[in-house]
Amino acid sequence: VQLVESGGDCVQTGGSLRLACAVSGTAFSINDMGWYRQAPGLQRELVASISSGGATYSADSVKGRFSISRDNTKETLYLQMNSLKAQDTAVYYCNNPTEPWDWGRGTQVTVSS
Repeated sequence: VQLVESGGDCVQTGGSLRLACAVSGTAFSINDMGWYRQAPGLQRELVASISSGGATYSADSVKGRFSISRDNTKETLYLQMNSLKAQDTAVYYCNNPTEPWDWGRGTQVTVSS
């Protein structure tokens, strides 16, 4: 399975970004998917997830600001991030939270005040 994250950038506090994760090598539509992030010196954490059936979960730290979605026809996972804060600065990754695959390279999000 190959995971390719994109869409990261440097933005100011309060800005928005949309991340994308292209998935290949597996039947995307039947897999649960999640977005993770890892800030310097911290462990990787689950930010949001979406089941194969479309049920979503968001961590308290991003609830109301981040929205996860998927397009099964494009085999792509998305993360819409609004009202970004400095503490959202991290490398963002996608993966299957139920049966994780090898990690991709991630995409860097930097939020400056």
